[in-house]
Amino acid sequence: MSTTSRDLPEQIALLPDVVASRYLTHSVLAGRERPPQLALIRGSEPMGTPAARWTVEPLRQLIDVAMRRHDGDRATADAWLAPRLHATLRITRREAADTRIWNFLAMVVAPDYVLWRHKGVTKEGDRATTDRFVGLHYKQTFARLWWAAELFRDGDDYEPARLACENQDVLNTMLRLAVIDHRPTARAVVRLLEKGLVRTGRDVNALGTAINTAAGTLVYDVLAPDEAPDADSRRYWIDEAENAGPVSLDNLPFGPDDGCVPGDSVDELVRRFAQLFAEAPVRGKEEGRIGTGRSNEGVSLDKTYSPF
Repeated sequence: MSTTSRDLPEQIALLPDVVASRYLTHSVLAGRERPPQLALIRGSEPMGTPAARWTVEPLRQLIDVAMRRHDGDRATADAWLAPRLHATLRITRREAADTRIWNFLAMVVAPDYVLWRHKGVTKEGDRATTDRFVGLHYKQTFARLWWAAELFRDGDDYEPARLACENQDVLNTMLRLAVIDHRPTARAVVRLLEKGLVRTGRDVNALGTAINTAAGTLVYDVLAPDEAPDADSRRYWIDEAENAGPVSLDNLPFGPDDGCVPGDSVDELVRRFAQLFAEAPVRGKEEGRIGTGRSNEGVSLDKTYSPF
């Protein structure tokens, strides 16, 4: 399956869950046939006034480059694509919470990328799962990348988000946590990765469980207060999409300059999280043989993050 620019609509539209799900047949999930593009476009709702930030072509070009550059290790595409997707698709969190945008990207703009990135052996055969096309924000192929870039960036700096996306268990575990919406918490998690205190998949899962459990007694936004992001700067960044041009393929783009995470708050949580992690049970830690597991799709957490 492949998609060319000649097949694409000019602008992103809104594809309802019920319409997208109707065409997620076994043959589509297995990559034996393409989703019926014309039917999907007819079932979509127009975005409204055309705008540069809704233009399909720049997104499709990024997706094509990601597949060319990372075909040898497809998981590495996440860290490359996430900040560039976020900087190209300049939307608010409220807009990003609309699953219809992500349905359209997955079903109409780039179903080939969904299969390229997530097709694997399942109980039903060699295929992608439905939630990679139509699913929750931490599972759906493009939503998970946009939200990872949004939650782990530090103001206009995407480097923390890039580092977070290099570890598949951060995407698979941390994005589920309600507390990760607290910017100092997200930044502290990445700081532990930067310091090398948390390295493996098992480390990340143990840290996530410890942070989530402690959130029942520790109020992180009181221990580590955050400042509200600058809404005007965010709006300026969104409006600037009309003249922004394509993002760099080799250097990280700049995100919205809506304020950095307070350093003192991050330092406080790094100290507390390091202590929580030191006391957390990590399978294999006692024997000194922790593996480098790349992902844990089945991790069970008490709370999940909802962008609504």
